[in-house]
Amino acid sequence: MAELRHSSSLGSRAGSSPMKRDDTASPLIHEQHADDDDDGRSRHLFRDRVRSIWSYFPFVSDDPRVSQQNSRISLCLALFVVVAGLISILSIVNHLNAPYLCKKDGIVLHCPRVKEAPSLWENPYSATTSWKPCAERRLGELPPENETNGYIFIHAEGGLNQQRIAVWKFEDIFDVDHFIDYLKDDVRIVRDIPDWFTDKSELFSSIRRTVKNIPKYAPAQFYIDNVLPRIKEKKIMALKPFVDRLGYDNVPPEINRLRCRVNYHALKFLPEIEQMSDLLASRMKNRTGSSNPYMALHLRFEKGMVGLSFCDFVGTREEKAKMAEYRKKEWPRRYKNGSHLWQLALQKRKEGRCPLEPGEVAVILRAMGYPKETQIYVASGQVYGGQNRMAPLRNMFPNLVTKEELASQEELAGFRKHVTSLAALDFLVCLKSDVFVMTHGGNFAKLIIGARRYMGHRYKSIKPDKGLMSKSFGDPYMGWASFVEDVVVTHQTRTGLPEETFPNYDLWENPLTPCMCKA
Repeated sequence: MAELRHSSSLGSRAGSSPMKRDDTASPLIHEQHADDDDDGRSRHLFRDRVRSIWSYFPFVSDDPRVSQQNSRISLCLALFVVVAGLISILSIVNHLNAPYLCKKDGIVLHCPRVKEAPSLWENPYSATTSWKPCAERRLGELPPENETNGYIFIHAEGGLNQQRIAVWKFEDIFDVDHFIDYLKDDVRIVRDIPDWFTDKSELFSSIRRTVKNIPKYAPAQFYIDNVLPRIKEKKIMALKPFVDRLGYDNVPPEINRLRCRVNYHALKFLPEIEQMSDLLASRMKNRTGSSNPYMALHLRFEKGMVGLSFCDFVGTREEKAKMAEYRKKEWPRRYKNGSHLWQLALQKRKEGRCPLEPGEVAVILRAMGYPKETQIYVASGQVYGGQNRMAPLRNMFPNLVTKEELASQEELAGFRKHVTSLAALDFLVCLKSDVFVMTHGGNFAKLIIGARRYMGHRYKSIKPDKGLMSKSFGDPYMGWASFVEDVVVTHQTRTGLPEETFPNYDLWENPLTPCMCKA
């Protein structure tokens, strides 16, 4: 018992001393203290290292005065980072919300990248949803009729074939009533010359009532200074020539919007022309027994166009001699003695100013990836060289048809009275096609490409790079794979995509800048 009491007293005394209690409580206590000491030393070493790192920065200091200055610098840096971040976020948002628009760098056109796979028949979806027509907005109130400055007599001029074959009138192909009614708030149009003007033949014969020598693409100020005074004086004046006399990028934007309103809204073909074109387009889309896309090819290789181009084409000596005689007869001033024509033809070919031959068109289309089964509507006059010249194109694309093959003679009989009516049918079938391909310049192709752009850029309008093609066709060492790569890369951006109008295009080929708005 005594031993037990002695042991308990020892235990109580040991418990009364904290140090002894901790030492005897557990054999691990001593090791824990050792670890704490190690942690303390580690924290001191870490702080020393951080201080040594910050010591390299001149604006970090333990001095209170320096610390206040450093806090200001830190605040400025923080503000800079925040502003830079906001600018980056805004630029990203703007980039994501920006409309699809191609921009030209020299002769190279750069277009936004898209995720969707390339299509043979349609432009990228983002290109078709970024812009909408907005030329229907009106200019404002017209002055009263008794305050008019006078009348302008308009002489409608057709293309090369129309000028040579027949004289046509506006009402032969267009709905005059719709035209006048649609523009009644913009321009006052009268059908007939006023009764007070008795000598109507004077308009066609008198130089006194004709403003001539108007420069091409003249600015609006030229008309204000030189044409308007003559109209005020004579009351009725004719302008000759009239086509391409007013500029595009040097006139008020309201005038360009009025041009688009005339071209895309006021001008309507006669109902019978519209109905027949719908029938032809429907037959093109259903030639295979089921709905299929079709291509429209504007093939400008008539005798008149070949002669006017003064380019050299493949042919026999007899063909070349006949063409030389034809050119000498039709364009004697340009022909002269013919000695300079060979060098001129080579230069024009290098610059891409020669019409593409049917065989060249076939090779380009095949390189783009269009298969042999492609349905192609050909809008053309009589091709120079006939079936022999068309053979390469027809061999590579046998599903080649014209309006004469799609419709019966009875169906087309009513349109043969006016050559312009047949041209109007070609125009509308090309306009409604899934892919339109031009082979040379001219108002016909420009108007179709411009109208398809104004309709929303959805369907492709291919404009071949004839300059590049002439180099490729003339390279005997270029293989087919290299040629295909050149054609595909070059024409990825030549399909009627959204692009600013000025200064690269005229209004008829690309109405985007003055006549379209962001969707």
